[in-house]
Amino acid sequence: MRPMKALFIVAVMGAAVSVFPAASGFPNFVDVAGQLGITLMNICGGASKDYIVEANGNGGAFLDYDNDSDIDVLIVNGSTIDRYKRGGDPILALYRNDGGRFVDVTKQARLLKNGWGMGVCAADYDNDGNIDFYVTALGPNVLFRNNGDGTFSDVTAKAGVGDARWGANCAFGDYDRDGYVDLYVANYLTFDEKVPRRGANELCRYMGADVFCGPVGLKGEPDVLYHNNGNGSFSDVTAKAGVRDPNYYGFGVTFSDFDNDGWPDIYVANDSQPNFLFHNKRNGAFSEIGLVSGTALNEAGRAQSGMGVAVADYDGNGYFDIFVTNFARDTNTLYRNLGNMFFIDATLAAGLGEVSLPHLGWGAGMADFDNDGLPDIFVANGHVYPEVDGLNVGQRYLQRKEIYRNLGGGKFEDVARDLGGDVVTGKSSRGAAFGDYDNDGDIDVLVINLNDRPSLYRNDGGARNHWIAFRLEGSRSNRSAVGARIEIEAGGRKQVSEVRSGGSYLSHDDMRIHFGLGDRTRIDRVRIRWPNGNTEERGPIEADRFVTIWEEER
Repeated sequence: MRPMKALFIVAVMGAAVSVFPAASGFPNFVDVAGQLGITLMNICGGASKDYIVEANGNGGAFLDYDNDSDIDVLIVNGSTIDRYKRGGDPILALYRNDGGRFVDVTKQARLLKNGWGMGVCAADYDNDGNIDFYVTALGPNVLFRNNGDGTFSDVTAKAGVGDARWGANCAFGDYDRDGYVDLYVANYLTFDEKVPRRGANELCRYMGADVFCGPVGLKGEPDVLYHNNGNGSFSDVTAKAGVRDPNYYGFGVTFSDFDNDGWPDIYVANDSQPNFLFHNKRNGAFSEIGLVSGTALNEAGRAQSGMGVAVADYDGNGYFDIFVTNFARDTNTLYRNLGNMFFIDATLAAGLGEVSLPHLGWGAGMADFDNDGLPDIFVANGHVYPEVDGLNVGQRYLQRKEIYRNLGGGKFEDVARDLGGDVVTGKSSRGAAFGDYDNDGDIDVLVINLNDRPSLYRNDGGARNHWIAFRLEGSRSNRSAVGARIEIEAGGRKQVSEVRSGGSYLSHDDMRIHFGLGDRTRIDRVRIRWPNGNTEERGPIEADRFVTIWEEER
């Protein structure tokens, strides 16, 4: 192993909050958004949801925009049909983490822009050491460059990424390993004045009730892959790279190395259509293998309504698995990765089937909330049709969260009802971002609620077990280290994770890599495979701390 050079360690001496774990032993989640100053009211159409754009909601992000090691919060907002025709509403709110409270710095950060925002992904696209971010919208999308002084500049035109279509999720990833992050944008559908209003088309019904039209019957929009040219501009390489999808409803997207060959692949969750898995051919192009890999459909051979995407190695076999949220009266889907780009639908075997049927899932994360060394699952739920409350069909418009504890052996149990409190309070939730905003060693959750204020669920109790978290910074690789694979070993047990941008639903997670260690007080080694393929090993390292590792120059 190499000596511990290029390594910076910050030990956490103890959490600043009281910890009251639930009776189940799983951490409680307490909504502290209001008391910490995150109070933005979400705007996404009217209460009646006459058009599909009013129901899809918005996302948010955990990111450290000012490089002070405190995780800040960015929220994307929508508009109403009438106001959008006149320019829309402010699409962003940036809250700076001031160590115990969040301060709205949107104006001073020069982020006052109107429109109808949707989602966000972030990375240092120009490798200057400052995190930038891309906002999808009901056209056009916007790229904000971090100036390094607390302000941002709209560089969309210069970068060439101002797609005027309806953008949904986005993700950065260095698919060609040239040291600059590229950008994938999942587009949804064509929304214009030709789309009928709720009640105007007899075919637009749900369980006997008049509802808004779509997505089925409306024209899908092709996704876009932008190649980073390394000079501040991007080029549309969608067709050249083989990822063009003319008529699909794209929602969730993530870059991840699913076959562990060192090259990032792309997974796209499509609404009401088969999902895509684009396998990286290592020559600047991809092949779509969703059907043959087992990730396009569910176990019954049906396309589902893919919304959000989460990725983690839940079973500890060294390969990244995929969790996709779906519509009500259908299950969310867990695709277990068996290696060699072959997956099986493990939803029912894992205990994730029947319990999810009443819920309509959106944002999702696979993270170790109780720090026992096993990734758990969190799902933000909420229906799209307010009409369901009057239908007596076992569904509600406002829904609780699903929190699945990983029991090991490929099994999960839903512990949300046992936890009670804020996570079972009904909301129509959409985006969800995951990260340790208070730096106390456990994973918290930001949730964007439709036509309501956001929720910031503080994890109370996860840090009772030991943990370690890594921040990686590339030198020859992209500065954000997006695509880096990190493997730790502690007491003979291995865990693996990956630096990613985007994911979930319309949202972006804290890019620090967190591992729960249970009762282990140190890790024996950490092995990093950087995005360019170079590898390094360090260790041992004591637990309960944040560790920054810079890529070695070669």
